Amino acid sequence: MMKNLIAAFLLFPVLVTASRAEWKPADGRLTTRWTKEVSPEKAWPEYPRPQLVRPDWHNLNGLWQYSVRPKEAAKPEQWDGEILVPYCIESALSGVMKRVGPEERLWYRRTVTLPEGWSDRRTLLHFGAVDWEAQVWVNGQTAGEHRGGYDPFTLDITEMLKQGENEVVVRVWDPTDQGYQPRGKQVLQPKGIWYTPVTGIWQTVWLEPVPKEYIRRLRIVPDVDASAVHVTVDGSQEGIVRVEAADGDQPAGQAEGRTGRPVTVRLNGPKLWSPDSPHLYDLKVWLVQDGKTVDEVGSYFGLRKIEVKKDKQGLNRLALNGEPLFQYGPLDQGWWPDGLYTAASDEALRYDIEATKALGFNMARKHVKVEPDRWYYWCDKLGLLVWQDMPSGDAHPKWIRDVEIEGPELRRSAESEMDFVAELTELVEDFSNHPSIVVWVPFNERWGQSDTAGIVAWLRRLDPTRLVNSASGGNFLGVGDILDVHSYPDPVMPRTDAHMAVVCGEFGGLGLPVEGHTWLDKGNWGYRSFDSPAALTQAYLEKVAMLHPLIKQGLAAAVYTQTTDVEIEVNGHLTYDRAVIKMDQEAVAEANRRLYGIMGERPER
Repeated sequence: MMKNLIAAFLLFPVLVTASRAEWKPADGRLTTRWTKEVSPEKAWPEYPRPQLVRPDWHNLNGLWQYSVRPKEAAKPEQWDGEILVPYCIESALSGVMKRVGPEERLWYRRTVTLPEGWSDRRTLLHFGAVDWEAQVWVNGQTAGEHRGGYDPFTLDITEMLKQGENEVVVRVWDPTDQGYQPRGKQVLQPKGIWYTPVTGIWQTVWLEPVPKEYIRRLRIVPDVDASAVHVTVDGSQEGIVRVEAADGDQPAGQAEGRTGRPVTVRLNGPKLWSPDSPHLYDLKVWLVQDGKTVDEVGSYFGLRKIEVKKDKQGLNRLALNGEPLFQYGPLDQGWWPDGLYTAASDEALRYDIEATKALGFNMARKHVKVEPDRWYYWCDKLGLLVWQDMPSGDAHPKWIRDVEIEGPELRRSAESEMDFVAELTELVEDFSNHPSIVVWVPFNERWGQSDTAGIVAWLRRLDPTRLVNSASGGNFLGVGDILDVHSYPDPVMPRTDAHMAVVCGEFGGLGLPVEGHTWLDKGNWGYRSFDSPAALTQAYLEKVAMLHPLIKQGLAAAVYTQTTDVEIEVNGHLTYDRAVIKMDQEAVAEANRRLYGIMGERPER
């Protein structure tokens, strides 16, 4: 459905430079099967925004000039070399693999000539993600700046452009763990569960021509109870909005309204979205002014509902489309040995989701990281529920693991609090159209946990259609929809709650280093270590069997650590290079799928 639509928009290849034939990845510790397929001509050529599609765009991925300079230094007159965007400078796929400290800034430069036919339209410069603070200049003029390492941002550069060649310069500063900003697991000194820092551009950069009045954003809210979808169009100017939904080649519903207000499309013969049947509808939206269509975009949506609901035994369950469903998936960290935060290709990104599904999981918890839009697109398309963490930052209060005791919170500075709320808001607004996302997780354990009640209330105002897991495994303060504990290696269950679903948000961590597929030859670790795939598989099956009585007693979901090995952690189902599935895949898939039928069984007395 959307695959053909997106493929039709792969226009305007990146510019050719003489040095391309000389480019190669740096010599990293570990590669993937997709590493060798990366080149300046094939650096993420896919359309980056599947839920707001226009036919014309110009990809700026490829070779840029780069330089690392002291933090207060002016724009470089000489450049250090070339870097392959969109891979961060610390990664092998950037071609550089160099660290940038908090006392330094990373500079980028490239030139671009606009495609023909763009002169009568406005030109937008899009960045998928830049970690962390970025300033942008076009032809020496300030285009704008942005703080936030995980959210896309857009600059209107129309008035700065000229005929012929145009210069784009980007300056980046990232304090990593020396700052308060959300950073996930990045640290300057990687060890244990903490990983290599990521600095600079790490998602697609691209240009897009738009009319003078255009559609800026869509807010798509499915309504299962009403067999409808509500679409709110944010336009640059007020206008009439026409919305049409289609089920393949068949019309499914249409409606008309105004910008800034929900337009309700009633669906004919509605089909629900679920992991077993990830049905997606196509969506077309037109902006009309003075009787003329001035802008048009393509999108998609899935019709699904998530809630906490009591089952026949009176236990709180996570219900999808009105039916209780045990949610089970891996802790998915989204790191890569060749690209760090960035997968080598869209095919690599998709593989992780396919492998997760093949192992019998119906969910993944995206752990203290936000992915490119296309990762969530593949979850939508292939049918994988997502619990989305907010990347953690700042300091950590004392950890109180007893859910009967209210734990302490961090008192952030005003600047830190303002930044956290701003980045959390962007996370919700930028990714809430994806039907796969069903739970927001603002805090992991007690990492940066602050004003928990206020943050939960803010999330509910931003998005009342999803559940909130206030702090996965963190200090309990009695708010949110989910009570979540972490336990290694055995899964456990917190006491049941009158209002919340109870879950085991992390367990497992069973480790096995596979020779030739590890980040380090020695010094790798897991929460529990094994010496063979057979022993690892048997131990995993025993842990999964421990979930059976817990589910009958009220456990609503569980998360196993983890999808893949990451750096020196070797407790993944897959090796870090994704070359080896370490356990017996069929046995694991069968055991995992068995969990989904237990919920209806009566608890043992």
